[in-house]
Amino acid sequence: MTRYPASQLMEEHLDFQLTDEQLHLQSTVRDFAAREIAPHVHEWDEAAQFPLETVKQLGKLGLMGCIFPDEYGGSGYGYIEYVLAIEELSRVDGSIGIIVAAHTSLCTNHIFLAGNAEQKRRYIPRLATGEHIGAWALTEPNSGSDAGSARCSATRKGDRWVLNGTKTFITNGAYADVCVIVAVTEKSIGTRGLSAFIVERGTPGFRPGKKENKLGLRASDTSELIFEDCEIPAENLLGAEGHGFKDAMRVLDGGRISIAALGLGMATGAYQCALKYSRQRKQFGQAISEFQGTQWKLADMATEIDAARLLTMRAAWLKDHHRKTTLESSMAKLYSSEVAVRVANEAVQIHGGYGFIKDYPAEKFYRDVKLCTIGEGTSEIQRLVIARQLLQE
Repeated sequence: MTRYPASQLMEEHLDFQLTDEQLHLQSTVRDFAAREIAPHVHEWDEAAQFPLETVKQLGKLGLMGCIFPDEYGGSGYGYIEYVLAIEELSRVDGSIGIIVAAHTSLCTNHIFLAGNAEQKRRYIPRLATGEHIGAWALTEPNSGSDAGSARCSATRKGDRWVLNGTKTFITNGAYADVCVIVAVTEKSIGTRGLSAFIVERGTPGFRPGKKENKLGLRASDTSELIFEDCEIPAENLLGAEGHGFKDAMRVLDGGRISIAALGLGMATGAYQCALKYSRQRKQFGQAISEFQGTQWKLADMATEIDAARLLTMRAAWLKDHHRKTTLESSMAKLYSSEVAVRVANEAVQIHGGYGFIKDYPAEKFYRDVKLCTIGEGTSEIQRLVIARQLLQE
């Protein structure tokens, strides 16, 4: 099978139409976001308030378990539907999009991909329905892109594992009922000495630490997680010992699709507010949308958003067809996140001075989108991943 981008799609399937079921889901999420999220966006952002009740409602809609089968309480959808949902939520508030993304494609999906039958039966149904909220903990204060430098340790003690260390920048950290943590079980062998574990809220020695005061996505919770002689049963090892990093990379192949969708949604929201404003704002006797300078900005924004959507949907389609998507996920994540930054920047520019104040949504999109170029692998890491995949051909 060739790894050249899009070849396999052109050979097997090229259909840009969404199904009636997909269109219905998109419409349902859009209506929910307009009704239950949009009126509160400014309030949640200003107060850095985690919208717990809204998240629970999303669970009842089946959006917290979108990509998991019915047998585990999920909605049985694929990644195409998942991208549509994340995009629609993020078009209104990226904070909601990233809450759902971290819960679904990182925490729950790690258990789904690497867990044994008992772990899946025990944890996924309550996560998929939103009864429980999930977090995924890989990053540490001194271990970001370089996962092999992790220090958070897991030491075997009879029929228990003892965790010690700190994780940082953990989405949903302070609200998580279930956390998947990647820790060092054998320090001398780098990433091959990392293993994953499931830790439940209330376990002695496990607690959230500092809540970060962030530039953007302020309604989503980003916290430290602290482990101090935290003992968990041996059966909470998730996957094989020493496979934590390997499994985390599999998880990130899907997670990067969700960040691509997150950026796509926020870019779309920023573009739409700029388009609307350009038609309303008058200067020199006409709407600024009549000026070529504004029209070219809007044309570039719309074109780049469509390109990002196609990359993201391609990665989602491949994931739904059980293909390896390391290359395509990284391409989608890289391009969509950087497009989101450019589009949000232009949205502020089109608004002029009004783009710099909180009465207009352009200001918030501008702050929110930057995280997409950092989280789940920086743009620099994505370029490394893409290059390595190309050079392996």
